[in-house]
Amino acid sequence: MKRTIKYIGLGLLAAVTVSSCSDGFLQDKKNYDQVTSEVYEYYSGAERRLNDIYAWCLPTVSDQTWKYPSMGTNDIAAKSTEEYTGFSAFVDPENELSSMGTTNGVPDYFMGTANNIQEAVYGRIRNINDFIAGVEGGDLSESDKNKLLGQAYFFRAWCYYNLFKWYGGVPIVTEVLNPTEDVHIDRSSAKAVYDFVMEDLTKAADMLRSETTGGGWKSNGDYGRVTTGTALALKGRLMLLWASPLFNRSNDQSRWTNAYNEMKKDLTDINACGYGLYSTGNNFNGSDFAGIFTQMSSPEAIFFTQYNTTIILTGIDDAAKNNAWERYIRPDNTGGNGLGAGLMLIQMFPMADGKLPAGLSTYTKLETSSMQYEQEYPFMNRDPRFYRTFAFPGFRWAYNGNAAEHDAHNPSDGANYTLWNYVWYTDLNDQGNPESGNSYAADNLLGSKQGVYVRKKSDDLDANPSPLYVYNAMGWKSGAGPFYSKAPLIELRYAEVLLNLAEAACGAGDMAFAVEQLQKIRARAGYTAENNYGLQQSLASDQATCMSAILYERQIELAYEGKRFDDMRRWLLYDGGTQFSTISGAPSTWTLTGWGGNTCTWLGFKQFNGQRRENIEFRVADKYGVGTTQWDGDPLLKGGGVRPEGVNFSKGDMNEQLANLKAWYQENLVVKEKKGDRRDSQHNDEYITFLPKYYLLGFNSGVQNQNKRLPQTIGWQDYNNGGANGTFDPLAE
Repeated sequence: MKRTIKYIGLGLLAAVTVSSCSDGFLQDKKNYDQVTSEVYEYYSGAERRLNDIYAWCLPTVSDQTWKYPSMGTNDIAAKSTEEYTGFSAFVDPENELSSMGTTNGVPDYFMGTANNIQEAVYGRIRNINDFIAGVEGGDLSESDKNKLLGQAYFFRAWCYYNLFKWYGGVPIVTEVLNPTEDVHIDRSSAKAVYDFVMEDLTKAADMLRSETTGGGWKSNGDYGRVTTGTALALKGRLMLLWASPLFNRSNDQSRWTNAYNEMKKDLTDINACGYGLYSTGNNFNGSDFAGIFTQMSSPEAIFFTQYNTTIILTGIDDAAKNNAWERYIRPDNTGGNGLGAGLMLIQMFPMADGKLPAGLSTYTKLETSSMQYEQEYPFMNRDPRFYRTFAFPGFRWAYNGNAAEHDAHNPSDGANYTLWNYVWYTDLNDQGNPESGNSYAADNLLGSKQGVYVRKKSDDLDANPSPLYVYNAMGWKSGAGPFYSKAPLIELRYAEVLLNLAEAACGAGDMAFAVEQLQKIRARAGYTAENNYGLQQSLASDQATCMSAILYERQIELAYEGKRFDDMRRWLLYDGGTQFSTISGAPSTWTLTGWGGNTCTWLGFKQFNGQRRENIEFRVADKYGVGTTQWDGDPLLKGGGVRPEGVNFSKGDMNEQLANLKAWYQENLVVKEKKGDRRDSQHNDEYITFLPKYYLLGFNSGVQNQNKRLPQTIGWQDYNNGGANGTFDPLAE
């Protein structure tokens, strides 16, 4: 990888010295990449250099890239799952990903942008290595060194973890290499990378233990920094990935046992850092679940990014660091963009008794509910988390602002905002056509609407009367939107720690302990011991059923948090892992021999390949006829229809409110299934196709062109060898 090393070294050729004291964690936004060794001789200088590493490595609200993990938007990862519709590049049946050119090129999560140290994968790793070497060689006290190095080792592990999950084996660079043509680091095996990341996370946890296991960092000014608990939580996620079918084709039980024992032991330290399930003791209609994401110091948040409400309307200012999630999900007539939820996940959410809706064939080993799933009224009798994850016409979604300041036709009373996103058509011939997009939504949403909105992680004014955003309608003019939020963005939270532990316990054969973790998750959601928290009784006695229940719980609890695609990849849920033998050059060790040779069959999960996802919308009843394309073209209101008060989940009897809304729907709205995934030019349905080589990615042509000696992964064509099959086996030890 000589060319990679060459360009990542360029960022340190110019040097400056930092001389002033930091005025707060991540508050100083100057660039401290280019420094001399003197910066490491005093704590404040080294800390500033470390803060720069934070600034470049922390997750942000963004689509999946090499820099940032998927965080719940409708990106390439999430659109490969049940959460959204529309074929992403990973599941497109017409366009196979290629490593040979830019057309349909396989995504690059390995290199990034050449000649830019902060936009290059190994550029960030080089900066971290420089920091580690500088602090280790400096004269700071051992205590100060440990505080600094523990954080740096975590971020190096974080960088390599993200490489590992895509490629398995990658080059391991631990030194600050000179940018010369003769520098080359071989590609290591997946096992070597796994061991390396484990070692860094163990170092990080040990070095930070004395400083953070007394309930968190001793200084309030350090809140938001990684802790021993952060390192151990990521370690648990890593061990779970290593034990999963993606890397453990033979179902080596020692991996599950090791993961279970380590994760169970590590939970003590994670708890000692002050982490735990967010709970107020006054959970009302899932209010605790909503509150996880709207607290400045939630015990749930283990690895997260902090933001502020600084407003910059013109130009660029590094002081403005806003969480953009509220802008992503809020409807257009409040100042957001709106994310539309796919029907598949809406249908899959549990009913109010905690069981899977009847009539679905997705999880065949899980008990189905005796409650009827109503296709026309999907919001009836659902899991408490359902109402904090989705928004339908007639749901209150209050906010602290006035969107009419931007457009006088928008609803003005944000504190009493109710989502009315039902639609009408201008031509009766379009009403029954699932492919027609000629619909217009109420309350000035018009063409900028979604059939069902993603509500997850919203700072709902009814749930949080002191919102973490500043609403400034002038933000529309800058293109940013009016929500300037300081809500923390959580990448790894305590509920996932418990779910990871449950999965490891199940894989190791301790299903009873696994069920205990599920019960904790369900209790916070609002279930009680009266019906075993909505869980079926057989889980502790059947490993496959227990594992299926855990994966289902992950899918619901972590929906729209960017975790589902990784779960589907590591459990081979697209084809059950049955197609590895079709990969040219794949060794016999790639064949799945554990789990009966088919994870989907073993779990009772309907493989994702061959399915398609649709959308729904709610249109006005036939009696109202058609409307116009203008803000005042609503035929329901023109026809004398009267809308009820919005369903308010923060007060009153939720079931009574929902029943009243259902009665209103019966008289005024009709559910319509809309095309989600693509149809071909002849209007025939197309179906999800995830190829087996996608489970472990190859390098695209741009990466290989910059790295002439970098071997290609088996299953992918080698750009540097005339398109011959790749020869590198990342699973070989």
